[in-house]
Amino acid sequence: MGEPSAHPAARLAVLLSGSGRTLENLIAHIERGDLDAQIAVVVGSGECLGIEKAVRAGIPALVCTGGIRSDELDRLCEEHSIDWVILAGYLKLVPITDRVRGKVINIHPALLPDFGGKGMHGMHVHRAVVEAAQRGEVSETGCTVHFADEEFDRGTIIEQRWCPVSGDDTAEAVAARVFALECECLPSAIQSVIAGS
Repeated sequence: MGEPSAHPAARLAVLLSGSGRTLENLIAHIERGDLDAQIAVVVGSGECLGIEKAVRAGIPALVCTGGIRSDELDRLCEEHSIDWVILAGYLKLVPITDRVRGKVINIHPALLPDFGGKGMHGMHVHRAVVEAAQRGEVSETGCTVHFADEEFDRGTIIEQRWCPVSGDDTAEAVAARVFALECECLPSAIQSVIAGS
C-alpha cells in the first residue's frame, strides 16, 4: 500500500480504442494505493470493450467516433477538472491544445524512437520487432511512456522498460512480455509526473 498523499489525487482522463486492459491495470494500481490518482472520465474513439469496462467500473464514459476534436478535449478537461490525459491504446492522434500541452501521456509497446509512428501500434509493432530480431538488428524490446505532442510517438520520454527479444520469438510472445512491462511502467511514469508537478 502506498503512502497516503497530502495532495488531492490527480484527476485522469483515459483515452482508449480497444479492450481496456490498460484501463483495468490503472484502476488496480489506484485501488492498491500505488498510483495517487482517480480516473474521472474515459473516452473511446469508437464503441469498444474498454468503454464497457469503464461503465461497469462506474466511471463516466463517452465515445468520440473517429477521435476527439480539440474543442471536445478542452471542454472535457474543464468539465472534469482533468490534470493528466492518459492515452491507453488510443489509436488516434490527439489534438495538443494549450489546455493539455505537456499533460498528455502515451504508452507505446516498443523502445522509442524505434518502431514508432503512424500505423505502428499493437501487433504491427511486435511483428516489426521480431522481423528486426530475425535480421540481427535488435536483441531487446520493451515499452516507452512519453509525453505526446503533435506527431505520433515523438514526445519527450518519461520512462522505458526492457525485455529480450530473439528471432525465434513469435509476435504474440513478445506482446505478452511487453504488456507485462507496460503494466508496471505506465503507472510508475504517471506517478512520477504527478509527484513532480
